[in-house]
Amino acid sequence: MNTDIPKRKPVPLPVIKDKDPPPDSANVSPPPLLSPPATAPCKWWQGQKENWFQLPQRKRTIIVIAVFGSLALIALIVGLAVGLTTKGKGSSNLPLPTSYGGPYKGDLTYYDPALGSCGITSTSSDLICAVSHKLFDAASTGSNPNANPLCGMKVRVKLAGNSVDVKIVDRCVGCDATDLDVSPAAFKRLADLDLGRVLVDWAWLDDSPVKNV
Repeated sequence: MNTDIPKRKPVPLPVIKDKDPPPDSANVSPPPLLSPPATAPCKWWQGQKENWFQLPQRKRTIIVIAVFGSLALIALIVGLAVGLTTKGKGSSNLPLPTSYGGPYKGDLTYYDPALGSCGITSTSSDLICAVSHKLFDAASTGSNPNANPLCGMKVRVKLAGNSVDVKIVDRCVGCDATDLDVSPAAFKRLADLDLGRVLVDWAWLDDSPVKNV
């Protein structure tokens, strides 16, 4: 008797595949950002216009009056400033007084002033003059020329409708009795510098110690 039991073939075990590894978060691309829908640009004056019309009528009227009033005031200030500047640089047309003697007629010349006989330092832009040495010495009361009574006095010079007031600060050696030597700024008020010498009329603006010139 055959007692051998047939052997079964081994049943193959099912192969279990490994699950896919989780994705690496470092290699994952972020989702694309969505841009907001484009809107038309808002013009700044549109908002201002809306705010303006929302104001009460009375307030808008006050604002308009204030704006135009400010502009008018600025224009007035600028106009006055220009007028004063022009007047300061231009010539006057004032009459010659006769209360203190004169008027006198003489030659008008110009020079570059510095330290004058009156002890006053002047520049070419100052409205000053030097009177004749004859007139200066006739008014002298001592040996110190700085103390001469004529120093600081003013005379008015006139030519062809233009006039200028100048202050005495110096003594002119080359001038005749009624001649005046003035700064370039004073000369230009009356005539062109190229002329060099012109005939003018002048008179005292103060009571002069010299009565007979």
